[in-house]
Amino acid sequence: MTFDLIKNKLDVLDCDAFELTETVTRGYEFYFIRHNLDQNRYTEIKSYTVNIYKKTKDDNGEYLGKASAELYPTYSEEDVDKVLSDLLFQATLIKNPVFSLNDKPLEEVSRINPSDLKELSRAFIEMTNEVTETENKDMNSYEIFVKDIEKHFINSNGVEYIRNYPACVFEYVVNARKDGHEVELYRIGDYGSCKKAELKKEIEDTLQFAEDRLVALPTPKLTDIPVVLSTDVQVEIYNYFKEHMNAQYKVMNISDWELNKPICDAFEGDRVTLEAVKYLPDSSYNFDVDTEGAFINDRFLLKDGVPQAFYGSKQFSDYLEIENSSNVYNVIVTGGSKSEDELKQGDYLEIVEFSDFQVSAIGGDIAGEIRLGYLHKDGKTTIVTGGSVSGNMVDAAKKMEFSKEQTQYNNFKIPSITKLYGTTITGVAE
Repeated sequence: MTFDLIKNKLDVLDCDAFELTETVTRGYEFYFIRHNLDQNRYTEIKSYTVNIYKKTKDDNGEYLGKASAELYPTYSEEDVDKVLSDLLFQATLIKNPVFSLNDKPLEEVSRINPSDLKELSRAFIEMTNEVTETENKDMNSYEIFVKDIEKHFINSNGVEYIRNYPACVFEYVVNARKDGHEVELYRIGDYGSCKKAELKKEIEDTLQFAEDRLVALPTPKLTDIPVVLSTDVQVEIYNYFKEHMNAQYKVMNISDWELNKPICDAFEGDRVTLEAVKYLPDSSYNFDVDTEGAFINDRFLLKDGVPQAFYGSKQFSDYLEIENSSNVYNVIVTGGSKSEDELKQGDYLEIVEFSDFQVSAIGGDIAGEIRLGYLHKDGKTTIVTGGSVSGNMVDAAKKMEFSKEQTQYNNFKIPSITKLYGTTITGVAE
């Protein structure tokens, strides 16, 4: 089965529109146990994604249904025919308001050269060998996945592109031991490249967190004390702002934000400025076009807490009558009015490790189970564990502060620390 075979079948199918994407993922995988290579392999995986659109009518109007499926090279021609026939039927059962597919030609789209997988692999392996370990804390194991992803897209309007981009995953476990007790911490992250210094520091910080966890005391009940976040969980905070500018959220009445109207009645802290960008160095999401063949343009989604532009798929952008829209992958959140040192004044609880941390993109609810934190109170620092933090971004957005300094987590470049006020901290023993 080939891309051309599927396309030829789609061309004669009794559908109103289609999208076809071929994805080829080439990569190396390495599995280490305490710096000893356990196994490694090269992989090459090919798959096809098909979206079929079919119009239907009834007494209430006209609709456009969509059905999708994944196809694989092992499928026979008869398998493909059956899948496409099933999708065509399924699409008639979906009643979405009519929308259009992208139809702007993409002559300007550049094809990025395939990634140097061997060089990417070497960078990650060399970085792990530079991590400072001790007899009591070390790397238990780690896995490295370096991939070059090539996508070939075409739709029934003749929009077509081919693009390559790197996508790396680094996964590791660290251990710390003391007096017969042991703590294990796990991390996994996505990367567009290996920034050795930053990743090395992250691992060494995690080793220190594991060691501190061994001597942590139960979190006491705390009232009226701000929470400081300084790790990648902050992405959850800023993703809340991003998703509320998603056209789908607006159409579905999940977001009640309006263009050119502040998201809060009154701000007491820093105001979020969030910019969507096509290219962000070291991100694994650097594309000229989105998955539907729309050009990606740099633009502000929020500026000083005021919505500037909604974004999203062609379907929901059409519903909001947004022109030249696209999906968003890379985000930059402008730094705040104070430095990290200024924000770390007075009493606060800095939480660096959670069993789980979530910010609902729908309702804004904040929920996190504290695994490790540093309580700064009355001029003293106490290492704590247990309990939870909760709150809501609707209230937190009015008072939150964030640092001038920024840190990048793959496709999110955000303030290095975020300070939340008005959250509820539940201690281990209430």
